[in-house]
Amino acid sequence: MSNAQQKKYLVTGGAGYVGSVVAAHLLEAGHRVTVLDDLSTGHRAGVPEGAEFVEGRIQDAAKWLDPSYDGVLHFAAFSQVGESVVNPEKYWVNNVGGTTELLAAMRDAGVRTLVFSSTAATYGEPDQVPITEDLPTAPTNPYGASKLAVDHMISGECAAHGLAAVSLRYFNVAGAYGAYGERHDPESHLIPLVLQVAQGKREAISVFGDDYATPDGTCVRDYIHVADLADAHLLALGAALPSPTTTLDGGAARRGVNPGEHLICNLGNGNGFSVREVIETVRQVTGHPIPEIAAPRRGGDPAVLVASAERAKERLGWRPTRADLAGIVADAWEFAQRRESQ
Repeated sequence: MSNAQQKKYLVTGGAGYVGSVVAAHLLEAGHRVTVLDDLSTGHRAGVPEGAEFVEGRIQDAAKWLDPSYDGVLHFAAFSQVGESVVNPEKYWVNNVGGTTELLAAMRDAGVRTLVFSSTAATYGEPDQVPITEDLPTAPTNPYGASKLAVDHMISGECAAHGLAAVSLRYFNVAGAYGAYGERHDPESHLIPLVLQVAQGKREAISVFGDDYATPDGTCVRDYIHVADLADAHLLALGAALPSPTTTLDGGAARRGVNPGEHLICNLGNGNGFSVREVIETVRQVTGHPIPEIAAPRRGGDPAVLVASAERAKERLGWRPTRADLAGIVADAWEFAQRRESQ
């Protein structure tokens, strides 16, 4: 990559799960990367080699952000749904207040390109699937509400100050990318929880409800490989950067994101996997028995949540290439074993 093609990006929350994988992809593409993370939930080991690391809060982004940056990828957020219910102020202060300061720092530095890691939790419990971007947003917890508030803030920033921004909304990220994978503590995601059973760290996996209107009675969710997610972020970044018109495969013109526009895209595989399908896949991949414990339904758990990615395909040229559940689980299992041996 020539110096003219090389870009410089700030990745907030780049020591976390998704942020670290995106930072690694940016470095592999030949760009310069600065990771800003306070390590409250991220891990120093998650910062890719070759990235500059700054330990700090997004509220203080103005200390490091300057006109030399071409764009910002924003992952820094608290994301535990249960915690957000009992400690909502933590989410408003960090997710919303912190982003307010980040947008101000970007404005002052003249950095006019943003990709935001949003969430499909902004839709709450939709009445139809697959979920499209034109469905009403009705988050059912402060975490989802804080992310929706940031999306509204970004729309206002775009309209008033010429920011070009893309928000990516997705549900369940899974898998790993080489040395980068899930290190959550506490862990709340299904695949790593089931893998903990395979590792002997957990006696059994709880199945919350087995009488849903689904083929096997358990909830169905859309899983997306973290590397596919990273690809989407790089495509979104390319769409929002000032550049000549590009074409997608087949010669169709891709319409970029213009200054003043806030593009919101859902990401997903387009079909979901049930809790029991995930458990059985882990059994097959790991070769370990996975005992199950039947548990009551959790309040607010819809039977099926699957996202439509048609807009991302049309506007960004994104298509998931790692949609096989066994492959997703195998990558996550390899990462879990690597951590165990360290």
